[in-house]
Amino acid sequence: MTQTQTPDVSRFDRGQRALSDIDGEAGEAVVAALADIAPDFARYLIEFPFGDIYSRPGLDLRSREIATIAALAALGNAAPQLKVHIAAGLNVGLTRTKITEILMQMAVYAGFPAALNGLFAAKEVFARHPKPAETA
Repeated sequence: MTQTQTPDVSRFDRGQRALSDIDGEAGEAVVAALADIAPDFARYLIEFPFGDIYSRPGLDLRSREIATIAALAALGNAAPQLKVHIAAGLNVGLTRTKITEILMQMAVYAGFPAALNGLFAAKEVFARHPKPAETA
């Protein structure tokens, strides 16, 4: 599911496609929320993280979301973004069990408060998403 960068597709178009594949409506909502205050920043958000980084070959989208969830949980100050990426993890095929394990792992490297905050963020996201069969 990793997209490759092709010269005939603009960074913006590649980023919009990746954002839609990864975050769905949640990503679009973030971009839309920036439209009235920082439309240029919204464009940068589409072009750089999604058009350039997420679209690189080398890691599949599930692996990228594992890294993103872990990093945001470890930061400890990015709960809104963590919730978006927990939902994105579900969207790209991570199970609730895997996401929970990722967040529990953060207790070792980022401390119990970061892990607890991450687990409570996951609990909120899981409550808003139907529970599929745990297959992956």
